[in-house]
Amino acid sequence: SLWRRAGVGADTLEWLAEADAFTTLGLTRRAALWQARALRGPGPLPLFGADGEGAAEPAVALAPMTLGEEMVEDYLALRLSLRAHPMELLRPRLTGLTAHDRFAHAAARVSVAGLVITRQRPGTASGVIFLTLEDETGVANIVVWSRIYERFRKAVIAGRLLRVTGRIERDGPVVHIVAEQVEDISPLLSTLARPIIPDVIVGQGGEIHPSASGPRPSARHPREQAKRLFPSRDFH
Repeated sequence: SLWRRAGVGADTLEWLAEADAFTTLGLTRRAALWQARALRGPGPLPLFGADGEGAAEPAVALAPMTLGEEMVEDYLALRLSLRAHPMELLRPRLTGLTAHDRFAHAAARVSVAGLVITRQRPGTASGVIFLTLEDETGVANIVVWSRIYERFRKAVIAGRLLRVTGRIERDGPVVHIVAEQVEDISPLLSTLARPIIPDVIVGQGGEIHPSASGPRPSARHPREQAKRLFPSRDFH
């Protein structure tokens, strides 16, 4: 009906469906995308029916999307999600973490995890790198001294989801975590859009092992491409 009345092209309708724009019309993202992809051509021809192409499709039972799938599709289409934050879904699988909104009551040494939203390496900071991690409760400022950077260089540079262990330093209302250990747990992001049968296991030391029984990732699935899904802003 929208295709016919407003003259919106089929490609645009697909983009809107992927962005979950038809919820207020009673269509889920998957149902709207199914309908949009049935449209062909730049517009309806006069000989076809008023609200479609003159043929009724048989009813299709589309599997409902999980919260993780919906959230990932939000990030793909909009670069944000109002449904949930990745850490909200991953936190039950990661033990020993302190949420960012609990820093005021935290001990001197904590482990935190979050998406890397900024990396800064000012030329005047003698090689110190500043990271900003985001979880479902807020952001944490991470200080990575040069000796720690050399030890965990790959994780600091390339990680999209990091777990950082270090000591808290407070300067009035400003709280920093001085990193002692940096772990790249970005592979967990590829599990967000699959059933809650984990295909990776996080060991006690933070190492990530594949599970023998877990589902194989889809080759098309851009959820595995963490750089595309959760890009960071890097400044040098």
